[in-house]
Amino acid sequence: MPNSRDNPSWKTDGKFFHRGGNREWMRAVTYGPFPPEKERPAAVDFPRIREAGFNTLRVFTLPDQAFLDAAEKAGLQVFGGIDSWQYADFLSRPGVLSGAKVTLSEWLKTHADHPALSGVYVGNEVSSDLVRWMGPAVVRRAIEDLIELGRGIAPHLLFAYANYPSTEYLEPANADFSSFNIYLEEPEAFANYLRRLQNIAGDRPLVVSEFGMDSFRNGTDTQASVIRWALETSHREETAGMTIYSWCDLWENNGAEITDWSFGLTDREGSAKPALAACETFTPPPPAAPASRFSVIVCTRNGRKNIAACLRSIAAMTGGPYETIVVDDGSTDGTSEFISKDFLEVRLLTIPPSGLSAARNAGAAAAKGEVFAFTDDDCEPDTEWIARLDKAFRDPDIAAAGGPNLPPPARTLEEAVIRAAPGAPSHVLLDDTRAEHLPGCNISVRREAFEKIGGFDPIFRTAGDDVDFCWRLSDAEFAMGFVPGAFVWHWRRPSIRAFLRQQTGYGKAEKLLLKKHPQRFTANGEARWEGFIYGGGSVRAAGDSIIYYGSMGQAGYQSIVNRMLPLRPVDSAFKSFCSGNLLSLVKIFQPAIRRWARNRRVKFTLPAFPKSSQQEEIQEFRIPGSGGKDRFHYLDLLLDDGWQPAGDTDPWDVTKDGTKVLIATERLNHNHTVNLFRVLGDHIALLPLITMGAQRT
Repeated sequence: MPNSRDNPSWKTDGKFFHRGGNREWMRAVTYGPFPPEKERPAAVDFPRIREAGFNTLRVFTLPDQAFLDAAEKAGLQVFGGIDSWQYADFLSRPGVLSGAKVTLSEWLKTHADHPALSGVYVGNEVSSDLVRWMGPAVVRRAIEDLIELGRGIAPHLLFAYANYPSTEYLEPANADFSSFNIYLEEPEAFANYLRRLQNIAGDRPLVVSEFGMDSFRNGTDTQASVIRWALETSHREETAGMTIYSWCDLWENNGAEITDWSFGLTDREGSAKPALAACETFTPPPPAAPASRFSVIVCTRNGRKNIAACLRSIAAMTGGPYETIVVDDGSTDGTSEFISKDFLEVRLLTIPPSGLSAARNAGAAAAKGEVFAFTDDDCEPDTEWIARLDKAFRDPDIAAAGGPNLPPPARTLEEAVIRAAPGAPSHVLLDDTRAEHLPGCNISVRREAFEKIGGFDPIFRTAGDDVDFCWRLSDAEFAMGFVPGAFVWHWRRPSIRAFLRQQTGYGKAEKLLLKKHPQRFTANGEARWEGFIYGGGSVRAAGDSIIYYGSMGQAGYQSIVNRMLPLRPVDSAFKSFCSGNLLSLVKIFQPAIRRWARNRRVKFTLPAFPKSSQQEEIQEFRIPGSGGKDRFHYLDLLLDDGWQPAGDTDPWDVTKDGTKVLIATERLNHNHTVNLFRVLGDHIALLPLITMGAQRT
């Protein structure tokens, strides 16, 4: 019988997970909910699930003790779920959300320490019409509140929200990982969307929280084929895990048994379908051996305090053979002597104090590899850093590649504030796989491309060299790739004072960049990027975000339109009035200090506050959805009456003669729906039409 040491819980590990200290890919399957009179026998199902290669169960309710005990016995980890609040307008029904909080709190106090429990999904697919009705930022904050509540009680568990493409913009800032329910039936479309989601997830792991195929309509052989390539694609695109929907065709939703969908790996009686064999035969392959020989180059100046951790991480990497070169740029703290004594496998070069660019060029000149991989002495590359970078270079069009640089968990309040502040090294992406800029702490480049553009420019002694290098690569028509799984841990400055001093250095570097590349700056001296700057946080809606909803809010993929720089939130352990105020001050002073160092001009940018405006009175009313009537019924009615769809980014559905209407549907249970109407303009003239629609069959 497995014990907790044999069945460790899931923990985040940069863009991936680990269990018991070992990196592992999450292979999950959903289980239930079943009609009460047709509950499946866990003692029979769970060993079969484990034998099929799964290591995790996802359930849509909060499981009881017997369920968790059976999972532990079978060697399975469990993610519970809350689904009691997401079908209603919880702003007008506050008891719905508060009830979910009470339920979560009481359940965690009883079950949080069970060895089979790894985490909780605090919600699942709040429908896009209800999100528009309540407001994306409001719904996102409600999800974040549930996560914060759970983490306060059980900080050792993982918390997430199961999102879906119709509310792509609804990512909670404080989730431990990003998770999306995805039902795409074409391999290339599925792969492309995973690449997009990797960037929406930001620093954290990406999990496919549902994927499946209905064998009722498509056949069991097609179901098996689709699940097979989906598993392969999900692993190849560097997700942290994949969840198959579902174990069994038997399924209940909103209090009713669903009989016309068959997503199970087994049928209603528990007999295996071909899709189960597809899961059993899939084994996640390890990263392939690199096709190119890498030279890892670390430049340091007085970095003795940091470089040991950096070099130990490099030595532990898979993906060899590779060489490690350290260039000591005139250190006076004994760095060279320390490396010579404790790291005999490292090739050490010592040069007079010459600056970062000159040191990097010296390392490249001594390197024997076909690809130069640069990182800094305050970084710790992931175990698979080289192996994952190599994947990019299998494309002959790629001349340089890199991945994220992730800050380790904060140890102090100041570190927590710095992690959430603007101004950290960031990658800039032109699309989901092509980069415009890669920070120097995580950039690799082919030898021939490096030599063709002349390496790094020695005028950049402490910063700015990577920006100039990437711009010159682009000018020479070299393509740069982005690999989300090829990350390095990058320690930020340990104090606010040191961080602001670093921003001064960045400003001075930007002054050199402006002189060398004036066409890449605005009249105000701001860098002009073509791509999207990523700040590490998940891409999410704020109160002023522009969102593409599609006609009448019905687009299958709804996303943020405006450019934004999503930042990380302050770590929960340090979230307080003090840290919030300190972060606000840093957000004011950071750009001002950087601008002063660049232009010798000071301009403080204060936070913007929403402006109040007078507008017409908005009326809201509700109509029970008898006979299955939902928002689509009423939208069809209004369109037949001459109403026109509102714009794709408009928060309204239809408009006519200056009046605007938004409709959403609460789905409280199988037999109880309520339609919500919000009207800006002449609601009196609208009422007879809506009343007639309620009576029409």
